[in-house]
Amino acid sequence: MKILYLGDIMGEPGLRLVEQKLSSVIREHGVDFVVAQAENTTEGRGISAKDFRRLRAAGVDACSGGNWTLWRDEINPALQDPAQPIVRPANYVAGTPGTDYKIIETSKGKVLLVSLMGQIVGRDADKPMDNALKKIDDILTEVGDEVQVRIVNLHGDFSSEKVIIGHYLDGRASMVVGDHWHTPTADARILPKGTAHQTDVGMCGVLDASLGITLESVIPRWRDGVQTRNVLAEDGPYQLNGLIVAVESGLATQVTPLQKIYDN
Repeated sequence: MKILYLGDIMGEPGLRLVEQKLSSVIREHGVDFVVAQAENTTEGRGISAKDFRRLRAAGVDACSGGNWTLWRDEINPALQDPAQPIVRPANYVAGTPGTDYKIIETSKGKVLLVSLMGQIVGRDADKPMDNALKKIDDILTEVGDEVQVRIVNLHGDFSSEKVIIGHYLDGRASMVVGDHWHTPTADARILPKGTAHQTDVGMCGVLDASLGITLESVIPRWRDGVQTRNVLAEDGPYQLNGLIVAVESGLATQVTPLQKIYDN
């Protein structure tokens, strides 16, 4: 099975980019299964039910989650439904809407999708969270041998934490990818025991921006200490970042970073 994990879909520009370009990427690389980090899809905060349907129609088979996933209550029924291929971070505290993981049926077997929340700097830094490593241990024990293809993402700020979980799950997951930075790292590889890993897969959206936000709305914050409102960038060029992993017998055999730039 060949899996494509797309970095954060950042607002309408990222969503339109996926709608316009994903099908050709799937054909070009022979992709069998697509996961997209969807927590920023709708106006940069959360994902609406409509935009979830748009991603699915564009060829996305499943959506991973992050700190903005629960921003819009309308997505909660899908998060709760085992048949809907979208997850929120599994290590949120008990009682949070949604299930800890999803198992997706495909023509090439079952796929486990788990998102985990790492340390987040800023507004979410003090939110209660279960330990990510202990939580994934519990999930893998619960799932057992039911699935061979296991996709795990850690959504967080610290590179050390993203590297640690990759090695922690080496040999137990097919791929472990980090996201939240919106900037891809140059360290995609197969770890010693066969797990594909990249510290951060980047984003899908506007290229000449601050992580998908207009430079004009962010520069005064850094230069003058002014509190400004984030304004989503709209104009191209656009970037589509992800990681393609070939999996056999549950482990990675090939890893290919995907970084494409489009003028429109």
